[in-house]
Parts: sequence; structure tokens; C-alpha cells
Amino acid sequence: MRFLAGELTQQQLADELKVSRQTVVAIEKGNYSPSLELAFRIARVFNTTIEEVFTYEPVKK
Repeated sequence: MRFLAGELTQQQLADELKVSRQTVVAIEKGNYSPSLELAFRIARVFNTTIEEVFTYEPVKK
């Protein structure tokens, strides 16, 4: 989504969200699930819904 938003860098997104660049990297790699508040802020930056930014697939047993 960063690239669709005019080549937004990880640092620019981090600054907009008021988090570290490392947090953005971890979210993008799937190593960190953001809080609900941060997920809403990310969706707002991209002017979309949380569902457009994140997906959840339950672990199959």
C-alpha cells in the first residue's frame, strides 16, 4: 500500500503513525500484529478500511 500511496517510505509512514521505522518493518514482514488503535491509524493514512489493509486467517487445527 505504501507504493500505491506515492512511494511512501517506511520512515515517512512511521513518522505519520508516530511509531518507529522498525515497527513498520515488523508489521510489513508479518512479525508484529499492531494494536487495534494502530491498525485504525494505518487504515486512515491510506484512506481505507482495516479490512483492506489487514487480513486474518484462523489457524487450522
